[in-house]
Parts: sequence; C-alpha cells; structure tokens
Amino acid sequence: MNSLNNLSQKTQLIVTAVAASLATASIIQVYNTHTKRIRRKELDDEIKRSLSEDLNDSLENSQTNYFEPKRVEQSQNYDEDLIKEQLARNYAFFGEDGMAKIREGRVVIVGCGGVGSWAAVMLVRSGITNIRLVDFDYVTLSSLNRHATAGITDVGTPKVKCIEKALKGIAKWVDVDSRVEIWRKEDGAALLEGADWVIDAIDNIQTKVDLLKYCHDNKIKVFSSMGAGAKCDPTRIQISDISYTIYDPLARSVRRRLRILGVDSGIPVVYSTEVPGDIKLLPLPEEEFQRGPVKELGVFDDFRVRILPVLGPLPAIFGLNIATYILCEIAGKPISNPLPIKNRKKLYERLYRDLLLRESKISGHQINKLSIDEDDVALIFEDLYRGRSAVPPHDVPTRPTLVRWDPSQPLSIQNCVVFELNDAEKHVKACWNPDGSVAGSTTPQGLWGTEVAAVVARRSAEARRVCEWVM
Repeated sequence: MNSLNNLSQKTQLIVTAVAASLATASIIQVYNTHTKRIRRKELDDEIKRSLSEDLNDSLENSQTNYFEPKRVEQSQNYDEDLIKEQLARNYAFFGEDGMAKIREGRVVIVGCGGVGSWAAVMLVRSGITNIRLVDFDYVTLSSLNRHATAGITDVGTPKVKCIEKALKGIAKWVDVDSRVEIWRKEDGAALLEGADWVIDAIDNIQTKVDLLKYCHDNKIKVFSSMGAGAKCDPTRIQISDISYTIYDPLARSVRRRLRILGVDSGIPVVYSTEVPGDIKLLPLPEEEFQRGPVKELGVFDDFRVRILPVLGPLPAIFGLNIATYILCEIAGKPISNPLPIKNRKKLYERLYRDLLLRESKISGHQINKLSIDEDDVALIFEDLYRGRSAVPPHDVPTRPTLVRWDPSQPLSIQNCVVFELNDAEKHVKACWNPDGSVAGSTTPQGLWGTEVAAVVARRSAEARRVCEWVM
C-alpha cells in the first residue's frame, strides 16, 4: 500500500514539473514575440526618420529633383573602373584586346534615321568611343515609329543632335561629332576623315552609290543598308556581299549602278530577301499637285518627297545587324563568311535528292533514305562550308553539290563536302570504281591536294564539335 502511495506522489510531482516547464516555455515565447514586435516597431520608426531626413536634405538642395536618385553620371569621377563595369558583358565576349580595339574605333554614320540611329545606339552601348553622325534631316512626327532616340519633344530638331543627346546619356565618355549636313561626293571627304568604318544608311540611291564608290576607291571600309521599307518578315534579313543580293529592288539598283562604275563586289550589306508586295510610296494629296511642281516640295532636288511605308522594327533590326557586324570586325572576331542566302528549303531538298541519287549509283542499288537528313544538309552547306565550295578560290557554287569525301568511310556530317557539280562528278569518278568499290589508285587528298584536304579536316572537326554539343 505504501508503494502505491509513493508511486502516486511521484507521478504528481512529474505532472507538476511538466506543467511548470510548459508554462515557463509559454512565458518565454510570449516574451520573445513581444520583444520582436517592439524591435520591429523601433526599426520602422528608424527607417521613417531616415527617409524623412533624406527628403528634407533633398528639398534643401533642389526644389525640382528631390525624387531623383543620386546617379553615377553626376559625379566627375567616372573613371576606367566604372567604364569597364558598364561594358563588363562586352569585355567577357571580346576580351581585353578586342575591347581595346573597339574603344579606339572610329565610326561614321551617314544617314541617321531608323537604321542609322539604332546602329549608333548599339555601337556606343558596346564601347565605340568616337562616332560621327551625318544627316541633314530633322525629326518629324512620322519619324517616331522607327527612330531609336527621338521623342515628341525632339520633333523639329536635327536627327543628329537628337541622337547625340541620347548617346551622351548612355556613355558619359563618348565623343560625338554631329554634322547637320548632306554628304556629297564633291566635298564629302572631310566627313569621312579618320573613319575605321563608314555606315551607309542613306535613302537616296544616287547619293548612296556615290558614297559606296568613294569608299571603295579610297579603301575605306563601308557597310551599306539596303531597303527596309515595305517589308515585315524579320526571318528574311541577311548579311552578304552586295554581289550576292537577291529580290531587294534597292539592292538591285545599287548593284547595277556600282557595276557600271567598276565596283562588282567587296561591300557588305544588310538586306531582306522578302519580295516586296503591292505596297508603294504613299501618294501626295491632290491639292499638293495643284499648288505647283511636286519636285519643289523636296529639301533637295534629288531626294524623294513621298513616303515609303515602313514597319518600325525592320529598320531597327537592320541597324542592329550592322552594329554587330562592325563590332566583330573591329574586335578581330569577324563573322565567318556571312551567308549569301540562308534557310533555302528548296535548295536543301535538291541537295539531299542529288546526294541520295549519287549514293544509290555508287552502291549499285536503290537507297530510300540516307544516314543524314535535310537539316544535316543545311548544316553542312550553310554552317560548315559557309555556302562555298571546298575547292579554292572557294567561290559560291552556281550548282552546289554535296558528295562523300572519304570513300572508305560511311556518309556522315563529318564526311560530306560541298563542291561545284563538275568537281563533284570528278571526285566520284576518281575515288570510286564503276562497280562501287573504292578506287585504290586515287585518294581524295591526292586528287585535290593538301589545301583542300586541310579545309575538309577543319570542317570535319567543326562538325564533330556540333554533334557533341547537340547530343
């Protein structure tokens, strides 16, 4: 009986102890919560006091800009470290040497409308420090759908001054030389003086041709923009040599006039393969014709007075293409052989069919499907061989053909080359016997030489890297 009483007393003591512990824990939790609430209130009051003091200081310093944060550009100490921080992504891409070249580069933009303004903005954002802007025209309301920097308050001001203001807001260190002038071949040399690259973004055909001819004759690097008006498909925009342009009416006219002047190639351009539709120059109102000769409405005798419809993003994309190309060229990382024409589905289909037929003839039996498909054909032709023949001088083939390079190895992306049709037939005849067996007397390197073999080896290595990346 005594044992039971002792057990009961012990149980009561344990229950009492547990209850006391829980009560103590509850008191501690309530205290901590209360303490945190008080501390949070103190912090809130402190932040409000700090904000009030900052606002009072701002009101004392300025009655108009007290909500404007302190900006780096307000400091006179915008030093090299800050510049490199602003251009950090470009330094990561081009490296120190490449960016040093870019920052020393001098670019002249002739024509500062929809194309030229976007090129200017991205060149300066990417590190170009010296830029000259040449344009006689002024910002109008109709400029605002495509101009990179113009706003309502800029209407009526020179386009070059509008861009200059924006560029100096982007990069404090930029040196902008704005010229409210028209470029003419008679006295245009001074406007191009010292240029590493000239950007032609001129609308007028004759002035464009004069500028391109002048740059070509004086060994000045120039990049020309063709027609962005009346087009809407951004996937059809290309960079190529002027001699390879197709479908673009402005490019065709410029190309023909340059050829008459003895300039056949050597000028990179951005253009669109989109075939213009029924969109034409917007007509002038009838009352304008009644007032007198329409020609008198133009700023200059040889400039058009009617408006070509333009979808704003297209000239912007043209300008960004130009800026990218020139930055890569100046930095010493040029875009490898910009393709004359990309995404040519019918061409890829033909190349595939011809290759299938050729492989069937070599094997002596019908082959229904190759180990590569049309996408692989496009990769080989466009990305590996840049749309050019493996045989020097590596021209763009008039009848491009794919053929297996090493007859002892199966057909693959790594073992397929681009030839002109006649060269492909020569290759097959020399490297295979009539029965489809490998000719022991001739090797591809023996047939074409070490230079072609080296080109094929490089392209094959590129193909392996591509396949590894994709897989």
